[in-house]
Amino acid sequence: MGNKPTAVDLLVIGAGPAGLAAAIAAYEAGVESILVLEREEQQGGILNQCIHNGFGLHRFQTELTGPEYAQRDIQRAQELMIDVRTGVTVLEVSNDRRVTAISRERGLQVFQAKAIILAMGCRERPRGALAIPGTRCAGVFSAGTAQRFVNLEGYMPGRRVVILGSGDIGLIMARRMTLQGAKVLACVELMPYSSGLNRNIVQCLQDYSIPLLLSHTVVDIQGRDRLTGVTVAQVGVDRKPIPGTEQHMACDTLLLSVGLIPENELSLGAGVQLSGITGGPLVDNSLQTNVPGIFACGNVLHVHDLVDHVSAESAVAGRAAAAYIHGRSWQGTTVPVHDGAGVRGSVPQRLLLPDGPADFEVRLMFRPTEVFHNQYVLVKADDRLLLSRKGRIYTPGEMANVVLTPAVLEECRGAQQVTVEISPTK
Repeated sequence: MGNKPTAVDLLVIGAGPAGLAAAIAAYEAGVESILVLEREEQQGGILNQCIHNGFGLHRFQTELTGPEYAQRDIQRAQELMIDVRTGVTVLEVSNDRRVTAISRERGLQVFQAKAIILAMGCRERPRGALAIPGTRCAGVFSAGTAQRFVNLEGYMPGRRVVILGSGDIGLIMARRMTLQGAKVLACVELMPYSSGLNRNIVQCLQDYSIPLLLSHTVVDIQGRDRLTGVTVAQVGVDRKPIPGTEQHMACDTLLLSVGLIPENELSLGAGVQLSGITGGPLVDNSLQTNVPGIFACGNVLHVHDLVDHVSAESAVAGRAAAAYIHGRSWQGTTVPVHDGAGVRGSVPQRLLLPDGPADFEVRLMFRPTEVFHNQYVLVKADDRLLLSRKGRIYTPGEMANVVLTPAVLEECRGAQQVTVEISPTK
């Protein structure tokens, strides 16, 4: 290629909340040669268009908007003089930690890193993945695209709106469109429960008398040049439309809030193994992937509900990358983590236990497969019960977690596998 690689200790891909938190934690752990590459023109990631409040309650014990939350990390990175470059697109990551990137200002560049942190975030699932019959007319947007139009660019996507899916972005956009003068006819959800946070259902739908149609979906889209309406039908337990339940809704806009997909094209190019469940890399409790020296955190690893949790997780990755760079990372025995009954997408997928005593704790995060009331989260090493924790409610719309203390981790030693499950009994 002709470009001599520029050496850097730590290269972070993405300057959203995950990338910034990881870079800050790595710097505070003693890594000074840090480069953060961001393809957008501004730091902060998706938070820049999330102008609603509700961020930072766990981390800062105060309620912030998305840009306010992002600014705290942006400012901290500036204070530490961390090199954050925007407008840079990473083209390729190799399994020997060589990164190829391009930008308008610097052209093509190649970097050789001692460690890499993947923090590219996620993207929205498009209409093409849903296979909804109907015309390909204008007026069908992903909820995040509509959010960007309204909050950053000052455009209104439409005036009569139907929202398909009840993810958090869709719920928030139901309120946002209403406040901007649009009429939101309904939020239509295929599943018998919402996939968003309960507080968003209350604050964004119920407070504005917007109907939430559970076990419903859009079965047809009408309109030649511009959307003129959609047909909504009830679905059965098999998730298939029930004939005779169709209802027509005249609208000019359909927003899709039907899930997020971790952005892992670069990860695949580096030989990183991905989970078929989360869509993100398979990692151990240091958030290291199967490729030595490559770590992952935030929504590129698994889709989070709260940015506070993204920041906490990314700090773990930053500290682990620092230990790797300084030759302090340890080898040990690995125990796989499996999803048991009622559990989907546990992260991390492997417990790496040191040869000596474990002096740390591990937060296992997962999503329930359905809504559970007054049931127990059980963690087992093979058939031995390690811990049991009762919860009032577990729902797929909210990430659940369980903390494995050093004592519990010691009990995992020698096991063939650790299983997390939800059970009505201890």
